[in-house]
Amino acid sequence: MKVKLGLDPTAPDVHLGHTVVLNKLKQFQDFGHIIQLIIGDFTGKIGDPTGKTVTRTALTDQEVKDNAQTYFDQFGKVMDMEKVELHYNSQWLSSVGFSEILKLASTVTVARMLERNDFHNRYEANKPIYLHEFFYPVMQGYDSYALASDIELGGTDQEFNVLFGRQIQEQYGREKQVVLLMPLIEGVDGVEKMSKSKNNYIGVDESPQDIFGKTMSIPDALLMKYFRLVSPLRMDEVEKIGRDLEEGTLHPRDAKMKLAFSFVEMLHGKKAAIQSQEQFRSVFQKNQMPEDIPEVIWPQQEEVAIADLVKELGLLPSKGEVRRMVKNGGVRINQEKVEDPHFQIQVTDGLVLQVGKRKFVRLKVGCH
Repeated sequence: MKVKLGLDPTAPDVHLGHTVVLNKLKQFQDFGHIIQLIIGDFTGKIGDPTGKTVTRTALTDQEVKDNAQTYFDQFGKVMDMEKVELHYNSQWLSSVGFSEILKLASTVTVARMLERNDFHNRYEANKPIYLHEFFYPVMQGYDSYALASDIELGGTDQEFNVLFGRQIQEQYGREKQVVLLMPLIEGVDGVEKMSKSKNNYIGVDESPQDIFGKTMSIPDALLMKYFRLVSPLRMDEVEKIGRDLEEGTLHPRDAKMKLAFSFVEMLHGKKAAIQSQEQFRSVFQKNQMPEDIPEVIWPQQEEVAIADLVKELGLLPSKGEVRRMVKNGGVRINQEKVEDPHFQIQVTDGLVLQVGKRKFVRLKVGCH
């Protein structure tokens, strides 16, 4: 069978939320089915309006190309990309004539389009909806016709779009594809859908230490959902973990350690998983500093406000956030907690700055 996944190249940073679909795609790949990965370089110039309250800015050809390469590199952490059919939908959509566009447009009504929450909400709020935006799901559906896809995967938020594939295949006399929708997963905050814009994500390209640490911050209530949807562990292992948690023979903290280990092993290998686990235990359970603290050059030995230092080093985005972090006891200098948000620090060679639970830097004064 031909199994399709379409990608909007506007947001190429892949996080664990995306791997819910990728893991299912890999299962199809392991069973010998043909995987069709479609880069929406043509549709990307419109931008998927799903969940948007305003019209999206169109991408340039170079932006689409760069973002697509990022996808390939990151997907390779989960799938065998050498066994994937890669397609750009400009290959067929760029040559579709106006008469064909009118034929496609006749398959859907404006009333149907306005059933979408995003379009409906913009219409009710008197915000503009441009005609070309209506064509996004139609063109995505045409992709399924062009490639004769048998199955299309997507998140539950893509239901409206992927169902168009069935409709257009039927319009052109093809057998309708099966649609397989995967659930969305909440981010590490346990509230919102995992998203980079919400800063509640675990990126597949993040360091092993960050992946491990972020996983350990997942709310207990989401543990089994992460195990079932994201973890590469076998389902019998996952079900045993669930039973042990229910019976109280496994502490949620220890279950998170298993989960974090599985994520790091999947994305960076077993050696990195072992090292990350050991570092987490030494830093967070024994209050020791990690061994491989990144070094940052500071131009000179001087006195500087803690808020300025942390912001300048890029550890937090604003001075206001630095001050809030200090008040919450989350900033340390050489393992000593900073109590005053207006504290003036004397920058010296070798000084270790800790922000939050996972961010450490060692300052090197001058050029080394």
